[in-house]
Amino acid sequence: MTASLSPFSSLFPSPFSSSAVPGEPPAEAVAPLIRGVAVLTALTEAGGTLSASALERRTGLARSTVDRITATLARMGYVRQDGRDAVLTPRVMELGNAYLAALRLPALLDAHADALADELDESVSLAVADRDGIRFIHQATRRRAMSVSFRIGDLLPAERTAPGPLFAAEWTETEWARWRARRAADPTDAGFPAVPPRSPGGADDTDAGVVADGVDGSDGFEARAERARRQGWALDDQLIEPGLVAVSVPVRDPGTGRVACVANVVSHTSRHTAADLRDTLLPRLRTAVAAMERDLREARPAEPGPPPAGLAAWTTASKHELGRDFVESLARGLTVLTAFGEGRSALTLTDVAKATGLARATARRALITYEYLGLVRAADRAFTLTPRVLSLGYPPLSRTTLARLATPHLRALADRLQEPTALAVLVPGTDPAEIQYVAVAAASRVLTVDITVGTRLPASRTALGRALLELDGPHGHALADEELESGLRSIAVPVRDRAGRPVAALNVAAHAARRSLEELVTDVLPELRTTADRIQDDLRTASRFSAVPLS
Repeated sequence: MTASLSPFSSLFPSPFSSSAVPGEPPAEAVAPLIRGVAVLTALTEAGGTLSASALERRTGLARSTVDRITATLARMGYVRQDGRDAVLTPRVMELGNAYLAALRLPALLDAHADALADELDESVSLAVADRDGIRFIHQATRRRAMSVSFRIGDLLPAERTAPGPLFAAEWTETEWARWRARRAADPTDAGFPAVPPRSPGGADDTDAGVVADGVDGSDGFEARAERARRQGWALDDQLIEPGLVAVSVPVRDPGTGRVACVANVVSHTSRHTAADLRDTLLPRLRTAVAAMERDLREARPAEPGPPPAGLAAWTTASKHELGRDFVESLARGLTVLTAFGEGRSALTLTDVAKATGLARATARRALITYEYLGLVRAADRAFTLTPRVLSLGYPPLSRTTLARLATPHLRALADRLQEPTALAVLVPGTDPAEIQYVAVAAASRVLTVDITVGTRLPASRTALGRALLELDGPHGHALADEELESGLRSIAVPVRDRAGRPVAALNVAAHAARRSLEELVTDVLPELRTTADRIQDDLRTASRFSAVPLS
């Protein structure tokens, strides 16, 4: 039986500080799970890639422990090995997706944020409170030469943002004391890798950002929070870095009246001053927030989707196959996070055990561990995910492209077949239709296809174009036999998005002397389809709450 809690209850600050977990872990905590979270966090903060020796240095773990953890994460599909490096893969985003789906705010509000970004031609974000920081749950970013580089999942110190004072306006004295302790312990904001470090003894939260609000610069963050409480909006005038300005308005939970999230418009001083944001963009932001709050009031309860199936059996089978290189307690612990989702925002211990197939004792120890780490909070015998789950791999992957996520799969396919592979998309607005190559993987042959990224070709004369346009009937693949160039044969299949639409095509090319058309179908097509399925799986995971550009 799922406990009855507000669907937005996991938004509010947990009892842990931004940069450290206090004290020793509880006796029942799962040590391998703590170590696995440390490895995922280190990879995230490093941009998604670290060597084993770098992971050893960053986490303080023994090399053998790092190797076993990365082997387990690779088995789960959360990392891949690239030479000596461990690299995060799009599948790790399923952990953050579980939080975002349970939260529901992105699904309910992202269309409003995207429309506002289009209307204003400025970047718009949604942020939630994460202890004494703010964490982004949606980004609608304008693509310019100079654009905002924040990503979904990035954590920022509350005092250096526009959303921060709006959340802080609801803090208790205990929470204020925790913020002061964090500021004293981390004066340079080292615990917030997404922002430039603060200079010790230099500018702090008492400087430029308060003047634009009409308050003397001697005031600090607590005064800004009080002013935000009174006026219902807040400004950031270059608190993060010179040139960056923002205005924020709270979106309130219709059930509790508390701040559920904050809508934030970000610009550059070359386009708007902070005063401009207040005078010209704030009214339009308030109109958008009113529409967001209306949708929250009218939203129907989420229908629970199917929980993940067979996870406990899979981890057991993996342990039998890989032996000591597979850390079963880490894998089982991570599956607990995926028990949450849309319509499953608050789960009892029984719910979690049933959803994952784990024993109650195993699920309980994982939840105790996550509560200690600040990834889960407990209330009224139920558990909810916190925004900190987004720190497990989400930020560096939330800005990926289809070409980037497909490239490792193309390389693996080219290595298996010893033939070149490529990914192409349709070029918008061309008549007749053209394709453009967005990713390629060469083969180690003397005679090989040499087509570079960016090349355009007529869609009708290529297997890639025919697969994208679905011109070759219902059999799901397309062939081209020496139509583009004498001796060149190619077979292609479409790559489909979450809605089933073909958004790209994947091909294998070969010389006519090496492979007949029949061999392309019998030998190459199964491998091609398997690779397309893997790319589609990654695309569908990555694009659930993040826009994935095609190139």
